[in-house]
Amino acid sequence: MTFFICVFILLMQFLWKYIDDLVGKGLDWGIVSELLMYASFGLVPLAFPLAMLLASIMTFGNLGENYELVAMKASGISLFRIMRPLFVVALILTSIAFYFSNNILPKTNLKFYTLMYSVKQQKPEMVIKEGVFSNDMENYSIKVERKGKNNNMLYDVMIYNHADNQGNVNVSISDSGKMEITQDKKFMSITLYNGQNYTEGTESRQSTAKRYPFRRESFQKEVINISMKDFEFNRIDEKRYAGASKMMNVSQLTSQGDSVFKEYKLQLWRYLTAFSYISDVNRQVSWLSNPIDSLRINPNIKPDSIVDFDKTIAALSTFEKAALYQRVIGNVRSNSLALTQQFDEMYMRKKSLNSYAMEWHRKFTLSFACLIFFFIGAPLGAIIRKGGLGMPVVVSILMFIAYYILMITGEKFAREDAWSMVGGMWLASFVFLPLGIWLTYKAATDSGVMNIESYQALFKRLTKVRFFNRHKPE
Repeated sequence: MTFFICVFILLMQFLWKYIDDLVGKGLDWGIVSELLMYASFGLVPLAFPLAMLLASIMTFGNLGENYELVAMKASGISLFRIMRPLFVVALILTSIAFYFSNNILPKTNLKFYTLMYSVKQQKPEMVIKEGVFSNDMENYSIKVERKGKNNNMLYDVMIYNHADNQGNVNVSISDSGKMEITQDKKFMSITLYNGQNYTEGTESRQSTAKRYPFRRESFQKEVINISMKDFEFNRIDEKRYAGASKMMNVSQLTSQGDSVFKEYKLQLWRYLTAFSYISDVNRQVSWLSNPIDSLRINPNIKPDSIVDFDKTIAALSTFEKAALYQRVIGNVRSNSLALTQQFDEMYMRKKSLNSYAMEWHRKFTLSFACLIFFFIGAPLGAIIRKGGLGMPVVVSILMFIAYYILMITGEKFAREDAWSMVGGMWLASFVFLPLGIWLTYKAATDSGVMNIESYQALFKRLTKVRFFNRHKPE
């Protein structure tokens, strides 16, 4: 029950995020339902830990509230023994979460992102507004002064046909009309009543005087069929996103990550050797950064003499100093240009490389979070002694928000190479695992760490000591 509640809550957050991409595009309910289904599957890795935390707090909170934990402990059953069968269930759910993230989630992500991109590319429904030109249909601009309130009639219609790409040379004007979509939904049929067509031709070059042909036609009824192919929903080929990190399992991420890392090292070697150094430094840099040649020999450049820079510069003539300065400035400018050109590309390549490692770690961290939240929720429920959907929901949401903030913070530092990949991706686990162990110990020893009465008694003792110390007779 808590799992489906968590999926529903996270799905509502998804809808608020992508509502602008879904509304007003005339999508079929089948496509919307398919998109929500894929989104729900994509939220399962986050819903599993949150559901585990909420269910653990509710279960042990109910046992504590009804004094069933007290009865079991009075019978000589320790908290660890009470938690043992549920620990086995938590292990099974952790394994299921990892299996889902590794085998089902990549396929779901591929279908979701492909469908989501197709939805974003879908043009909005054509909306005809009064007194404004509508350019939603390709090659046509339509203006309507007034629309019928109880029917699909249009009044004072003006239509520009730009199919020939010659400007506003073909226009139709009518006092009324109606707009309907054909049964096969491939054409928009516009029927005009009591109007005229105006067509301007190209300049006549047969005589010296410039002449511009012009044709005017009157009609009682005219039908214009406009293709609706631009408004049809087209699915993007799934192969377009098949190589993304979110669409791979652990083995594929490992293999693809190694390949991308080799390409990155080769690109880095080319990047470093593109700078202008002296010949000895060029050889040393090339040896240090070359990732391919296993037979390369370390030049191991050592200075053959110590140069006194100030003394050497002072010994040069004014002309030689000027030539030296110009050469140095040229090298600095060349290196600066190469650095500017290559830095952004190398930065994007490194972020792409980090995405494979991040996705590899995320499959383990979110699965392991189920086990961590069990050791947090079970003792927390035993300490709080409140069941139901009141206090457990509040505590669960607060704990999960703290975990999520730490998780996205660590991911950001890992993505930007500010921290190591292990330290960034496992930051939340490193913080919450000791917390779970500490809470389990406190619950097993019947500590009043969250008992309000114990804090009230401590506060009374402290105020009492301060009061008597202040008025102690001399």
